[in-house]
Amino acid sequence: MTHTARGALIIACGALAREVAALRRINDWTELDVKCLPPELHNRPERIPGEVRALITASRAHYRCIFVAYGDCGTGGELDRVLAEEGVERIPGAHCYEFYATTAVFEGLTCAEIGSFYLTDFLLRHFDRLVIRGLGLDRHPELFPLYFGNYRKLVYLAQSGGADAREQAREIAQRLGLQFEYRWTGLGTLGSSLAAAMRRQQAGAAWAQ
Repeated sequence: MTHTARGALIIACGALAREVAALRRINDWTELDVKCLPPELHNRPERIPGEVRALITASRAHYRCIFVAYGDCGTGGELDRVLAEEGVERIPGAHCYEFYATTAVFEGLTCAEIGSFYLTDFLLRHFDRLVIRGLGLDRHPELFPLYFGNYRKLVYLAQSGGADAREQAREIAQRLGLQFEYRWTGLGTLGSSLAAAMRRQQAGAAWAQ
């Protein structure tokens, strides 16, 4: 670690970039930097652990504290194994749906309808790019039943979306032939997890002085 090391680095999924930046601004976390990996990695979750490790390795000498804003995100525990080896913590939860909704609420939603497809504000904004074009459904609409045939409901977990966003999510549900449910979550445990990481960084900096 160098003497010019900054405070904290958040390594985040690109799907959380807007929300993490908002938390940084609201809380005046001037000693916090954010580096995001492409959200398209969710289509190749086996690549997430290696990409996160590479960014930790490249950044470790420049920061006193590194925190990862990723869930497991389909890595089957491999991300947690990498982070244990690197001595870096991440936000608790399997995915952003869980830490936005909170674990208890998400488990309730899952028990109520296991066949639910979830939208966040990010996925709503980029639905056509990441889902329709990303899965090739614009070129092969016959694949819709393959991808969505086992779903029964679309649940929009809204961070800040207003009436227009809610209506857009409802239209996507109709497009997919799914029931629609709206849940306002705000930032869930994302804000509290980042705040805890910042307190640890600040406590460590004070101890080191």
